Amino acid sequence: MAVLNSGFEFRKRLGADAVGLKMIDYLTQCYSGFTQDEWLHRIESGRVLLDGIPSRPDEILRPGRILSWMRPPWEEPETPASFAILYRDEHLLGVAKPAGLPTVPGGGSFMENTLLYLVRCHFSTANPLHRLGRGTSGIVLFALTPEAASGVAREWRRSRILKIYRALASGCPAKDEFDIDIPIGPVPHKILKTIHAACPAGKAAHSHVKVLERHIDCSLVEIRITTGRPHQIRIHLAASGHPLVGDPLYVIGGIPAENSRALPGDLGYGLHNAVLGFDHPVTARWTEIACTPPFPLRLKDETKLKFIQQNISAGDC
Repeated sequence: MAVLNSGFEFRKRLGADAVGLKMIDYLTQCYSGFTQDEWLHRIESGRVLLDGIPSRPDEILRPGRILSWMRPPWEEPETPASFAILYRDEHLLGVAKPAGLPTVPGGGSFMENTLLYLVRCHFSTANPLHRLGRGTSGIVLFALTPEAASGVAREWRRSRILKIYRALASGCPAKDEFDIDIPIGPVPHKILKTIHAACPAGKAAHSHVKVLERHIDCSLVEIRITTGRPHQIRIHLAASGHPLVGDPLYVIGGIPAENSRALPGDLGYGLHNAVLGFDHPVTARWTEIACTPPFPLRLKDETKLKFIQQNISAGDC
């Protein structure tokens, strides 16, 4: 039997993009995951409201009004249903997100099958300070107090956060270490209209790549990023000629694969947030959180050490 979530009430204040549009046209454009007939049914059944009053399909919109609509419970795609606590004090919480679990609701599919929902079941005041892509595993930092949230956000804006990732890149880079400085911005996409990719007119982005191990047709790499553009590592490695192994979206050049229907949330690649370091927003002490990479992203020595540790533990039992 399918398990449904609790449904959700979507609310937003209309902006300039709504000026002069009919309600049905606005909804169909902004929430293209549903057909016009589905929106007509919702409107006619009184489930689409403007300032708390049921709307009409031909109602002309203007900025400042509050649009809300209730989506009935639905069955969400399956995801991992657990996380591990890596760091905790009265102000901050660092957890390990498994690959396949969205950080926050989005995409019209995920609401309760998200890291945010799972964390808030235990820590009701937790607010994520950054996001990882659905297919990316590793550290996600949450604020438990407003003071911590504002302090870490300030450091993030100033690029004072240490962010180190592991990834499995295709091919073998010519250099053991290199920098990638390629702007990232929106480019056309036939499903999402626009998507982030390598873009000369985009925002500045910087990644430093270090090759850890070389294999026959791929390389284990460490990436330190000083900026945090959407999908930055996936885009930068692809732009350098070494897309992530299994990435269904980004190809050489750092752009979406031509004629592909892949979306940013599609899985298949290996990327892990391994280290997060920062000055604690309350104590000012340097705080560093580490998260062991999954098996494909471990060095040979790390895998061997993990095997020894597991056998020692089993022997002690």
